[in-house]
Parts: sequence; C-alpha cells; structure tokens
Amino acid sequence: MADNTQDFAAEARRFLDAHVVKAPDPAAFTWGEGDDSTAYFSSLPPEEDREHVQRAREWQRIRHENGFGWITGPPEYGGRGLTPVHDLVYDAVEAEYDVPDTGVLSVVGLGMIGPTILAHAQTHLKDRWLPAMYRGDAIACQLFSEPGAGSDLASVATRAVREGDEWVLDGQKVWTSVAQHSQIGIALTRTNTDAPKHRGITAFLVPMDAPGVEVRPLRQMTGGADFNEVFLTGVRIPDDHRLGEVDGGWTVALTTLMNERATVGSEGAGPVGAALSPDRLSALMRATWTWDDRALRARLAELLVDAVATGHLNARAGRTLRAGVAPGPERSVSKLMYAQNLTRAAHFVSDVLGPRLIADTGRWGTYAWTELLLATPALRILGGTEEIMKNILAERVLGLPKEPVSTAAKEVRP
Repeated sequence: MADNTQDFAAEARRFLDAHVVKAPDPAAFTWGEGDDSTAYFSSLPPEEDREHVQRAREWQRIRHENGFGWITGPPEYGGRGLTPVHDLVYDAVEAEYDVPDTGVLSVVGLGMIGPTILAHAQTHLKDRWLPAMYRGDAIACQLFSEPGAGSDLASVATRAVREGDEWVLDGQKVWTSVAQHSQIGIALTRTNTDAPKHRGITAFLVPMDAPGVEVRPLRQMTGGADFNEVFLTGVRIPDDHRLGEVDGGWTVALTTLMNERATVGSEGAGPVGAALSPDRLSALMRATWTWDDRALRARLAELLVDAVATGHLNARAGRTLRAGVAPGPERSVSKLMYAQNLTRAAHFVSDVLGPRLIADTGRWGTYAWTELLLATPALRILGGTEEIMKNILAERVLGLPKEPVSTAAKEVRP
C-alpha cells in the first residue's frame, strides 16, 4: 500500500502542477497582507455566488477528467475504485495548491448524498446521477430537517401518499444547504402514520425542478443565504425514485447521517483554518497591544492545544483507514471538537478586539472576524447538534444509561 500511495501522490502532484499553482506558504504569513476574510459561510451577492458555483463545477470536471473526481467510487459510475486512504492522500496533496473551493458540491452532495444514492437507489438512478454529480454537472441537497423536526428526524411530517406508480409529496423542509443550486434532493417523508415513527418513513430522490417544488433562500446574519426553505406542494415522484423500501427510509437516513458526521468531523481546521493559525492569532494580539495580557495568552495556548489534539484525532482516524478498519467514535468526537474549537476561537478573538469587532474602521484583520463570530451558532447545529453528539458518546461509548425517550436525542434511536 505504501508504494501504491506514494505513486498515487506523485501522480496527483503532476496533475495539480499542470493545472493550478501552489498556494502561499502558511509559514510566510505577514500581518496586514493578503485577504483577511474569516468567513465560514458565503456572504457573496447572488451574482458572485453563481460565479463561485460555476468555478467549483469547472474544477470538479477537470478533476474527474483526470481521474481524481471520485477516487473511491466504482468504475462503472465514473469512479476510480481506489481506497479511502487514496482519498486522504489526494486531499493532503491538493491542500498545497490554490484551487477553487468546491464545498458547494462536496460537503453535502458528494460527501453525503452520493454515497446514499450508491447504497440505496435503483440502478437507473445511479446511472443517471452518480456520474453527473461527481463530474460537477449536478448538485444535490438534503431535504431532511423540518420546522417541527430538526434533530428529531423521526418526527418528519412531510407526507407521501401513493397513487398508482407515483407518490404525491406535501410538506416543508428547512435549513436546506445549497438547495438554490441543486438539481436533486433526498427527501424523508411520512408514509405510514400507524407504524412506530422510525418505521413509517420513506426516502425519495426528488428532482428540484419538479412541479410543486419551491425554494426560498433564508438570509443569514452573516449576509449570505446558504440555507433555504423548500416547499413541496403536490409534488409527483415516480415509485422508481424511491430509495430503499417503503417505510424503510430510516435506514437511508442513517446512511446519510453517518457520512455527514464523517464529512463535518474530518474537516479539521475547516475553511477558516489559516485564520486560526498560531502565527495569525499571536500577530493579532501584538497588533492590538494585548500580548502582555496573561489571561488571554493562557486562553490562546489552551485553544491551540485543543486544535492540535483534534488534528491528532483525525490523524488517528486516517491510520485506522490505512489499517483497513472503519473509524469508531472518533468522528463524533471530531465533530464536537471542530465546532467547539471554532466557537472558542471566535469568542477569544472578540475579547481581544473588543469594540473593534463591531465597528468597521477599515483596519486589516479586525472587523473581518465578525464573519466567523456570526457563523458560530450554526457550527454547533450542523452535522448533528452538540446534544446529539454527546448522547451518542455517552450512551454508545461510555455505556451510560439512556435518557428518557421524551427528552432524548431521538435522531439516533433505532
């Protein structure tokens, strides 16, 4: 495997050298130079957002044409048939280069929806959508959460009623990422009100241009609109667009959720990793004359130690993959630490900056931190709330008694 991955890394480097340039060396950071953005979510106006999506699609197409679009995917669907280790190797190499951000494609669609389609869809749906998604031609979204059923996914109220060879869907979904750019979505629906709620759910692949599908962007306090409400009104879906068995949608949902946890938890420092580097945070303290504050320096040290520990946890998950063993609870811990590290960093920076965080004076590296601070509440919810993650770890790893069903995180109940 070592020789194989070394050859693969060399191939990836040749591909990247031919198409993009190296990213700036993080060690060469100089305060006051370059982009000071710390945005986690997009705050681009609609026109620029569409251009960003187009660049992501073009880069994904180039990857795909050169054998790096779906490294672990089955060859019959346009994948390369390699291992998750090769995926990790490619990600590590690509991180050294200045490439377009493909998060609009990869975080939900390629990271969560693609594996679910592969596991549960009928052959004609796999043939139609998997090559298109991993080639960058199609974007997918997750139609799970509802106004009355957030983390308690088993309480979904969107109805699907069978009429011959079709199903008629009616309901509302919310907090749906990238729905405004998507061609397809996976929807959880209630198909049996008499069965226990986990056993009365059916999943469908929904074309987002079907009559009766309406997407309404939700404006965030960061200024962007990454999330959406999606209204389903009399949407007719053929039975051959069903994923899994009738009333067996909970199994489909768990496949998506497990991939969601792995995707979010393995991001490490995430999209604002450069902004949270030790060099940048210490330079911020010196630029604001707070370096001599011992309490702030102690908090910075604790934050950096936790970031390093999270990095080692993700590295451990990588080693288990190399050994052919699926990672265990590390993913839930990584997801918790990922959100907490970014949240604590934002709060640390707000204490360092004080009023400079809320008044845009034009000074480099100050007001820009507002982008991260305003995003932190969402970080504690996406990919499974902190309460959900803690219940998983308490009950399934530590063996603690389960909470009463009326107050527990029901998302993970069988």
